[in-house]
Amino acid sequence: MNHFILDILGADPKATLLLILNIIIMESLLSIDNAAVLASMVMNLPKTRRKEALLYGMIGAIVFRIICLFLASYLLKIWWIEPIGGAYLMFLVVHYFRNKNRNVHETQDFKPGKFYKSLTKFITPFMATVFMIQIMDLAFSIDNVLAVVAFTKNMSMIITGVIIGIITMRFVATWFVSLMVKYPFLETSAYIIIAVLSLKLMASFATHFNPDMMVLKYFGSGGNVEHDIKEKVDQLFSLITLLIFFAPLISSILLGFPKHKAEEHV
Repeated sequence: MNHFILDILGADPKATLLLILNIIIMESLLSIDNAAVLASMVMNLPKTRRKEALLYGMIGAIVFRIICLFLASYLLKIWWIEPIGGAYLMFLVVHYFRNKNRNVHETQDFKPGKFYKSLTKFITPFMATVFMIQIMDLAFSIDNVLAVVAFTKNMSMIITGVIIGIITMRFVATWFVSLMVKYPFLETSAYIIIAVLSLKLMASFATHFNPDMMVLKYFGSGGNVEHDIKEKVDQLFSLITLLIFFAPLISSILLGFPKHKAEEHV
């Protein structure tokens, strides 16, 4: 246990705390998305069965996150996992901004697709909904691990990140939702951070073939950089991502810009 704690803290506890704060923000955002999708998916069920379906969704989310955690140690050894993961995270970002520009809120208007309708021919609508929820749980569990891997390759930190993801999914997400309701621009800030993380992961594609590539070697895995320098770059990266999230929040509270929701209706 002591070895695990020391492995997490490393040589610089302050840098580790920065990293953990970043992970909490990312995991909270992903947990909110998870909760929003699950809530929308059970709306086609009778009210008496919605809580039961959500309970199965919560169990599935925890189980899949644990499975992805065990797979992470093997996935990290495959060099192309990071660039593919980065591309996937960028897809989520593009999807978010595209829908934002169109003023689309898919999670509020979930409509069963053809696959769901096909399932109901063989199983009950309740079981079909639970099955679809488990598929979404698997997708969000992959997001969970990828987001943490973008910040660190330390297996102890990845384990911590997955645990944080499970905790935020159950407790922190509710508080995070209320914060984003009051300060809607924070969701955009969070997705900008995900975009930055995705670029960091995709940089691994270039450094795999050319470890000495200028600039990218400081960010991508396999870059030919001294360990001390790489640690400082990672610390700077963590600080920048935190600023992306908290700078507009502090500015809104102290200076009134960006405007929060209460002000937008004045």
